Amino acid sequence: MGVMMAALASMRGAMLICGTTSDAGKSVLVAGLCRFLARQGVDVVPFKAQNMSNNSFVTLDGGEIGRAQAFQARAAFKEPSVRFNPVLLKPGSDRTSQVVVLGQAVGEVSALSYRERKQQLLGTVLSTLDSLRADHEVVVCEGAGSPAEINLRADDIANMGLATRANLPVLVVGDIDRGGVFAHLFGTVAVLDAADQALISGFVVNKFRGDARLLEPGLHQLRALTGRPVLGVLPWREELWLDAEDSLSYNADGVVGRPQPPVRDWLRVAVIRLPRISNATDVEALACEPGVSVRFVTEPSRLADADVVVLPGSKATVSDLAWLRETGLAQAIQRFDGPVLGICGGFQMLSKHIEDDVESGAGVVDGLGLLDVDIRFQARKTLATPSDTAWDEPVTGYEIHHGQVVRNAERPWVGDEGAQTDRVLGTHWHGLLENDAFRRKFLRWAADRAGRDFEPGEVSFQAAREAQLDLLGDLVADHLDTKAVIDLLERGAPAGLPFVPPGAPAAAEQPAPAAPGHRPPPAVR
Repeated sequence: MGVMMAALASMRGAMLICGTTSDAGKSVLVAGLCRFLARQGVDVVPFKAQNMSNNSFVTLDGGEIGRAQAFQARAAFKEPSVRFNPVLLKPGSDRTSQVVVLGQAVGEVSALSYRERKQQLLGTVLSTLDSLRADHEVVVCEGAGSPAEINLRADDIANMGLATRANLPVLVVGDIDRGGVFAHLFGTVAVLDAADQALISGFVVNKFRGDARLLEPGLHQLRALTGRPVLGVLPWREELWLDAEDSLSYNADGVVGRPQPPVRDWLRVAVIRLPRISNATDVEALACEPGVSVRFVTEPSRLADADVVVLPGSKATVSDLAWLRETGLAQAIQRFDGPVLGICGGFQMLSKHIEDDVESGAGVVDGLGLLDVDIRFQARKTLATPSDTAWDEPVTGYEIHHGQVVRNAERPWVGDEGAQTDRVLGTHWHGLLENDAFRRKFLRWAADRAGRDFEPGEVSFQAAREAQLDLLGDLVADHLDTKAVIDLLERGAPAGLPFVPPGAPAAAEQPAPAAPGHRPPPAVR
């Protein structure tokens, strides 16, 4: 340990964590490495060159980044910065995304037009990474999707395209819970060209259940086949569910978190799982409370036994409102006689009218009419980190929205633009429910209107988040070969790593690929 601490005290370096798939464990491994290194006194920061997510966060200087990078910054005991995620793509449809560069929205792109823009963004990505490496001792980078997406390799700026230009050693993490992890890990290397393979320095197996000794024959064979070691097998821990990066983590009709037994009655919260849901993490604070069962729902019958309905944020408010009507959920929400909470896009859907010539170009459309409010979309996006007093409690949050309240005939609620009736609440603030005293008042208010004998607990949401970050740091310390990781950070990828056939043509020799049929919006990864 003394030798390791001496090495840590003088180290400088960077590495890239890639995954065999989306949601394989890249984000949590980066967070775990940041917490582990920071606890050893290392000045470490996270970095994700290009993120594609509608779960975002507003930094103190008014910029927008992926929420996972904010989570990783907390793991490193750093204030979130736009430099940690210089390019953020926010899907608004199957074919288009809003592009956010260094925290500010710069326009919309289609799958094909973004390909042309990538090379312009590469300079921003590389200069940002260079500045972080100059200012901090260690940068732990996270890839996007999988480096095996060879149809996108020619203009990649987030995976091996970044690694080769910045000369980063790469670890590939695979999710054994999905099955086929050895094929995923081997295949990821085997489809890459020789230059890319030379940087793949090892593997990590994630979410293993059981006795890790059972994996040893496979681990040895994988090393024999690829010449690369497995540096750790991270066990499955059900406590790890906060701040999910990928919207695929929020399954339709899925329970959020791990519901704890109630003090008295259960309080059942139905969260509408919108097609373009954004900042779904807002409801995680509710799921931390004992006796609160939070479930994502996608069809009307699920509201029949709910006590509370939450309409969360959306990157496509008008489109998702149309989906509510197509599925019958709109009518079910309008008939629901219990408490309703709308957050950001969900708040906008509860209004009388929405005028949108910016996001959807639909003009004026009718909202659900549960709040006597009118919304107008503005070209300039509001990005803010406000504070206020609500229900006599101090609250903080963050705002990310184009829609603005232009008429409000309801009582104000939370900030300048919120609205409330006796049973319907609306706000543009994300993160509001993370304020503990306010959240408990909200739950008592909702339970009273739902007729439930419910008593919230004494949960500290920030303490719950810190406990998860500490657990991630512990998993890295206990189950990862941290000495090997430190060697990679200091020395880079080992020389002479073997080529794994068949490989792929060199990136420069590959023809420009056609728009792929990947999960939406596919070709902007």
